[in-house]
Amino acid sequence: MSTTDTAATSEATRVTGRDSAGPTKRSGRIIPRLGLDRFSGLYVLAALIIAYGIWLPDTFLTSQTARSVADGQAIAAIVALALVVPLAAGVFDLSVAATLGFSVCLVAWLQGHHVNAILSVLTAVAAGIVIGAVNSLVIIVLRVNSFIGTLGMGSLLAAGSYWITDGQTLIKGFSPDLLKAGRAQPAGIPVTVWYLVGIALVLWFVLEYTPVGRYFYAVGANPQASRLAGLRVDRLVARSLILAGFLSALGGAILAAKLGLGSPDVGPPYLLPAFSAAFLGATQIKSGRVNVLGTLVAVYLLGVGVKGLQLAGAPSYVGDLFNGAALIIAVALAARTSRK
Repeated sequence: MSTTDTAATSEATRVTGRDSAGPTKRSGRIIPRLGLDRFSGLYVLAALIIAYGIWLPDTFLTSQTARSVADGQAIAAIVALALVVPLAAGVFDLSVAATLGFSVCLVAWLQGHHVNAILSVLTAVAAGIVIGAVNSLVIIVLRVNSFIGTLGMGSLLAAGSYWITDGQTLIKGFSPDLLKAGRAQPAGIPVTVWYLVGIALVLWFVLEYTPVGRYFYAVGANPQASRLAGLRVDRLVARSLILAGFLSALGGAILAAKLGLGSPDVGPPYLLPAFSAAFLGATQIKSGRVNVLGTLVAVYLLGVGVKGLQLAGAPSYVGDLFNGAALIIAVALAARTSRK
């Protein structure tokens, strides 16, 4: 990685608080006992559910609302999990949402040209892997800062999405089998939630219980020390970006199957919620580092917060307002933790 990217790594480490020293002695007895240092998100989520339930009992406390929140946040959660991997390795990937959008458009375009559904999905996922590999080359070989490099890639992918779709919404030719795979409700639960559970379980296991997961965190915490310890830092960073591309594209294929359309406007709105959830998740469960479970808590905390306000008649921009505020608060909390 370049000198500038090392600075970005240090900033990512500082923001996510991976070197935090833990609670001070004053709060050391009470806060850990209540779990407020690691489970505050769950407390806030429960408080929101109770508050909205009292405020909007006829609309919020329904199975339809529960399914809507679970289904509506599933794709956002997959994008956030894709972002967690490079953040764990100490680099940014601002192309995850654009990769998702490009994947959606590619699947729709292939379906419109009567390509087999499975082949369409595999092609989109392969494209995501290639995108991750190109990001790796830009960051590792060309020594471009990860923030700038992946931001540029996101812009290129946005242009690619417009080129594939000609700026239109593609709705023709979707295979009934593909639509069924994106809209089924096994056991009454939207299939997108099941996809999320499967992806989250695998990624959680990889990051928490395999050597490569521990290596990602080691590189993110201190790339120089990791290199001196014999870890192949550049290779690990490359793997994290490729995995992010794979997960983002997979999320795009799932979203295309769910929506039954492809549009260049689909991907970009997922970027801010993904970053908000990833950084807020770094303050949860395993406080001081990005992690899968904390990210899931953050995604649904934000989702419930926004859904309740929407049911109360809040304007359409409340989602951006809520996610933007959450991102600022999450980074501030993580930075405060790292200073203790």
